[in-house]
Amino acid sequence: MGNNPLLSLVESREARLAVIGLGYVGLPLAVEFGKRYPVVGFDVNARRLDELRAGHDRTLETTAAELRAATKLTYSGQIEDLKSTDVFIVTVPTPIDRHKRPDLTPLVKASETVGKALKPGAVVVYESTVYPGCTEEDCVPILEKFSGLKFNRDFFCGYSPERINPGDKVHTVAKIKKVTSGSTPEIGRAVDALYRSIIVAGTHLAPSIKVAEAAKVIENSQRDINIAFVNELSLIFERMGIDTQDVLEAAGTKWNFLPFRPGLVGGHCIGVDPYYLTHKAESLGYHPEIILAGRRLNDNMGAHVANRVVKLLIRKGHRVQGARVLVLGITFKENCPDIRNSHVVDVIRELAEFGCQVAAYDPWADADEVRHEYGLELLSGTPAGSYDAVVLAVAHEKFKELDLARLGKADGVTFDLKAFLGREQVDGRL
Repeated sequence: MGNNPLLSLVESREARLAVIGLGYVGLPLAVEFGKRYPVVGFDVNARRLDELRAGHDRTLETTAAELRAATKLTYSGQIEDLKSTDVFIVTVPTPIDRHKRPDLTPLVKASETVGKALKPGAVVVYESTVYPGCTEEDCVPILEKFSGLKFNRDFFCGYSPERINPGDKVHTVAKIKKVTSGSTPEIGRAVDALYRSIIVAGTHLAPSIKVAEAAKVIENSQRDINIAFVNELSLIFERMGIDTQDVLEAAGTKWNFLPFRPGLVGGHCIGVDPYYLTHKAESLGYHPEIILAGRRLNDNMGAHVANRVVKLLIRKGHRVQGARVLVLGITFKENCPDIRNSHVVDVIRELAEFGCQVAAYDPWADADEVRHEYGLELLSGTPAGSYDAVVLAVAHEKFKELDLARLGKADGVTFDLKAFLGREQVDGRL
């Protein structure tokens, strides 16, 4: 098959793939590849596999029709079904622990699973966000240990960072340019060809795995810092009695002004990835200044919002202890069921510490997931009654159907985190 066996398999569409982890990232990728190549979608969650076999994706990233279109995609939780795989693609989460340190547990377990199924000549491509060097320094030794094979002789690696935007039906996996890389030049070209076969937006072949890892981790770090900047502006302008949104709209008339908005920074990437970069930097003896300052500021925004709501309640003559507060939205972004690392929870907990009786409503979120992840109960139906304060935390389109005037008392507080409502409708906003 020539000097580049994997490239030949890709070009002939005979490459056998396995996608490890079928969450927000892995499933859309498995579906795209499953239209062209034989793919095993692997996950340790039996319930998830059963739902997908029945044509249902609870993340709503793919439709039943899209699942049916992936005619070469099968699902499994058995390692035996991975042993003929030519290319493994690892798409497991890379969270942080309560001390803000990288938690590589899912990545380690996935690497162990792949190592047990690895055959000579196979390629393992990681998509999970990591710090530069993680693939070769942390994952490769696990692959070698569990396979008995030698890296870059018996098996190879690649890295192609995920760029999934949960809930986005425009910028889908095939329409976002993909960075690729390989552990040798030949593998790099083969990995690039594999992704190029499904990514209509094209690919960018990075010169090394470390470069590709670094590119991913700085994408979200850059966004985090920019949001921290406008969050800090909102703290300053509040003290000046200036509406931050008005300032940003005025500044935005300049062609090169970046259109960032203040808010809570949650989700699986932006609020997490910078800690991977800073962890690696500190291990090398460098203490990052700007990145960590931005993280601290963004992590404290939930408490800041709760404090502003409480001050508004006091200003309007409400008793804070026992005040009924309705929080609209708990997902980390609008029109999406993803609750990972949602900082709306910080607002809820801070208000509860002030003695408020907080109710949360989100038609997008799964109540069982919220209960399991955060120990919070969501309202089971559309909210009714008269609340002392209403906090619009997430800009779900469905909230346009709510009559907020009826939900809040005539002298109640309405606080808008997302500039979703008109300024005349709210008492405060970021």
